[in-house]
Amino acid sequence: MKNTGLISAIIYTGISLLISGLFVIATLPGQYTSVDRIGGAVWVFILSMIILMPVIIPAVNRKLQ
Repeated sequence: MKNTGLISAIIYTGISLLISGLFVIATLPGQYTSVDRIGGAVWVFILSMIILMPVIIPAVNRKLQ
């Protein structure tokens, strides 16, 4: 289906954004600079996307078929 890619992208992007947000929240009590928090959040987002893409896409394919 054509919607499989779009649905998958929405799901793994949303999860990655959530994980990045949790990272920022977890670093608030520490003595980290804004650059540390933002850089870490970007890094966590990128790694989450890399990990989740090959997991979410087949799961959505199975669910939609």
